[in-house]
Amino acid sequence: MTRADLINSLIARYRDIAPSQIDKSVREIFEQMIETLSQGERIEIRGFGSFEVRLREPRIAHNPKTGERVDLPARKVVHFKPGVELRNRVNS
Repeated sequence: MTRADLINSLIARYRDIAPSQIDKSVREIFEQMIETLSQGERIEIRGFGSFEVRLREPRIAHNPKTGERVDLPARKVVHFKPGVELRNRVNS
């Protein structure tokens, strides 16, 4: 599902709310999530899961096409851990 799909789904479900307001709200939620994670803070949404920024150590990788050795620097990545309710619903 893309952001546009999410917005369209919410517009179809909540016909009494202006589509522009739904669009604005979804975009603002994602913007707040991006801002929070970029500051290194953790996000927890009960029943859904949590997002946190983790540091990946530098490592040596290989280009699979050429076999050439590539040095990858340390970097930050976003990690998602699903909540119990989400895991249960996906696995049922």
